[in-house]
Amino acid sequence: MAAGIPQLIRNLTLKFSYSDPGSLEELFSANPGQIACIIMEAEAYAPTTHDHLQSIINICHRHGAVFILDEILTGFRCHLGGAQAMYGITPDLSAFGKALGNGFSISALAGKREIMKLGGLQESREKVFLMSTTYGAESIGLAAAIETIGIYEEKDVVGFLWLQGKKLRKAINEKIDENHLTGYFEVIGQPYNMIYATRDSEKKPSQRFRTLFLQETIKRGLLMPSLVISFSHSDEDIERTVDAIGGALSVYARALNEGVDKYLEGRPVVPVFRKYD
Repeated sequence: MAAGIPQLIRNLTLKFSYSDPGSLEELFSANPGQIACIIMEAEAYAPTTHDHLQSIINICHRHGAVFILDEILTGFRCHLGGAQAMYGITPDLSAFGKALGNGFSISALAGKREIMKLGGLQESREKVFLMSTTYGAESIGLAAAIETIGIYEEKDVVGFLWLQGKKLRKAINEKIDENHLTGYFEVIGQPYNMIYATRDSEKKPSQRFRTLFLQETIKRGLLMPSLVISFSHSDEDIERTVDAIGGALSVYARALNEGVDKYLEGRPVVPVFRKYD
């Protein structure tokens, strides 16, 4: 959504294809000496590899750019050390939030000393960036982060997220098979951070069928725009979730045969991030 962003600012950002490091190489070649950094998530809803991420880092460094890893979703969920630890890579800078304080207001910027010191207190030259915060003296978030990290280490929270996520995916896939919905409804993503895809009778992405699924899961006591596991989700919670999803998918299957509008009780939902209402 670019409306409201001056064209001069838009011109400062370029895009490349995550799955194609060659497209990043082309950007650098087309803009020699102009690209300062690459900012990206380690993975979205599909696993990646060390070699893939390292190839992107190598391209950045070969052209003198900084590699910044967004660990907001992956940090403290896929691995206690984030995706960078799981995949064995070293970003120049990385950002953490959300899971760091278990909902408390805290985030973190971490990185290599030679970059971080450019905004630190020990440099005598002009700062490259300013580290400041309105709530600099607030310590509750820091206390929450310390306690949260301790619980992560003591109780293997990450291992639990993977375990419960795998259980949930397996059980939902069984319901998909039972309702003959392979290709129409799909669980996507890593076990610790899953979403689902809804498709119509032609197996094309469908907001109408997403709305129907949400409608039917709400009727059965679930609010589930996604399938993200937390440390509080017990086996009983998973069983209850799967039972409700099974009921919703049975309606989904009938709607594929008889028409989704027959079962919808309201207007279809629309994506949050959209250009027009």
